Amino acid sequence: MKFVIAAGAIALFAAAGSPVTAQTTPPTAVRNAENPALASVLADYETWLRSVEPVTAGMEGDRAALSRLSDASRAFEEAQEPVLKGFADRLAAIDPDGLSDDDRLNHAFMAYVVQRSRARIPLDTGRIEAFNSEGGPGQGLAYVASITRIASAADAEAWIARLEAMPKVYADQLANAQRGLDTGLVQPRSIVENALTLIEPEAALDPGADPLLRPFATLPASIPAAQQAALRERAARVVADGVMPQRREWARFLREDYLPRAPETLGLVHRPGGRELYAWLVRGFTTTELTPDEVHAIGQQEVARIRARMDTELRAAGWTGDFASFLTFLRTDPQFYASTREQLLEKASEMAKRADDGLPALFGTLPRLPYGVRPVPREIEANYTTGRYNGGSLENGVAGGYMVNTSSLDQRGLYELPALTLHEAVPGHHLQIALQQEAEAGPYFRRSVDVTAFVEGWGLYAEFLGEEMGFYRTPYERFGRLSYEMWRACRLVSDTGIHWMGWDIEQARACFRDNSALAPLNIETELQRYIGWPGQATAYKIGEIRLRAIRTRAQAELGDRFDVRRFHDALLVDGPLPMALLDERMDRWIAEEKARPTD
Repeated sequence: MKFVIAAGAIALFAAAGSPVTAQTTPPTAVRNAENPALASVLADYETWLRSVEPVTAGMEGDRAALSRLSDASRAFEEAQEPVLKGFADRLAAIDPDGLSDDDRLNHAFMAYVVQRSRARIPLDTGRIEAFNSEGGPGQGLAYVASITRIASAADAEAWIARLEAMPKVYADQLANAQRGLDTGLVQPRSIVENALTLIEPEAALDPGADPLLRPFATLPASIPAAQQAALRERAARVVADGVMPQRREWARFLREDYLPRAPETLGLVHRPGGRELYAWLVRGFTTTELTPDEVHAIGQQEVARIRARMDTELRAAGWTGDFASFLTFLRTDPQFYASTREQLLEKASEMAKRADDGLPALFGTLPRLPYGVRPVPREIEANYTTGRYNGGSLENGVAGGYMVNTSSLDQRGLYELPALTLHEAVPGHHLQIALQQEAEAGPYFRRSVDVTAFVEGWGLYAEFLGEEMGFYRTPYERFGRLSYEMWRACRLVSDTGIHWMGWDIEQARACFRDNSALAPLNIETELQRYIGWPGQATAYKIGEIRLRAIRTRAQAELGDRFDVRRFHDALLVDGPLPMALLDERMDRWIAEEKARPTD
């Protein structure tokens, strides 16, 4: 999965922030629309987004944004309704039938995003987004620190300004969680316990190990030594006097106030308004009108289909026993596990480089931004997934990051590592997200919008591309890819089971345990993620199914004219789209390809 900031700091990337102010990077939307009215609304929307999403704006090179964080308060969220309504009204006044194809697509996409943003406000989702199994605002802020590079004294001053803004983020998210307690929309006990395993150590951090101070570890020689020392001292004082008290209060609040009132029941179905909220989340994460019942049924169908292919690879490996004994063999035989953290990272690095080698055959356009292979920071690895992608910033000199969890080595099967690498690095998240960030020809909002079904569907599609790349070298690795696909099918079953059907943890666990080769620790980590982040897990398989269907349609209609490199460029270069708009866009591409003169 791509990195999504810990729920406790979701507002750092959400549509909330400081009042609209002048910004150093001028709007680009004016030159990205033919219709003057649409160009105007796109330009104003860009200005607004840059003000309320300063982390994203800063990654795009907006220097003024580098000193700000978003406003996570409920009051600020509610204050955005009239602004968003204004955008909606202006879009509604534009007749889409009179627009060019590209303008009509941008009009429809912005209308979709604005409608979802408005619909979220009365739901008050911040009540359960204040934290999840991967922590709270501190973990999100630490991520921002990890993508911060100080190249000048001005950069250092900007990061200190962000440090000074962090206590308010903690306080706002605590208020959001308290509101959840007051209204009954709460995280279950297991999520609180998991969050505390990260938040309590954070509240006792030694200054020398504080992730918020890591941007100061290496300062440029252009800053005199005395000034470097003064900057480091100021930053440490801000963390000690401002951030640490809020960290301690967060830990106290979760331990003393929240945990005693956290229910044992897991799903949203058990919370006031939970069924309506979950159905809305599923529609948003899948970008479809599918109901939870329909998603559950698709998951069951996929489990059966993938299981048949797994049986084939099991026999190809020479296994003569049953399916369950093969899973035990994979989960326990030492040949399938690295013996040191360094060895696991080296194997992931070799696979990533081998994946790079296969890209030109499949893609006509590749991103300029490179990526690195990095270990998950040790302070968060215990509750972290097996791997993840962290976006970079070409403007700020930060490479993308394929993050590999090097803890609990006996739970990190090497037969799964090829699929993980293709998903998180290339041709998966790094390639897609970097191209999206570099799509300067389109409106600003499309360069940063999170369309989970497309982004995660592409990651899973990238695992499938490994078959065409000849990337999987043994039956065990091919089985590992299918096991990963099974994992995503079981997500559809278990996420809907937990949050829609009221399943307990054992009912949700069974699909993964009995049908995939996932290690027990990974299964438990993933289950806690689904419990604490309702609906997100439904995006992966739904998106991948649609992407593969579009490709099948293109190949059938174009025949010998189908060019996989042109197809992938059409999918990726302009950025992700919701599923219905993606279908329209790719149907138009198919028609254009049919009409294109042959050489």
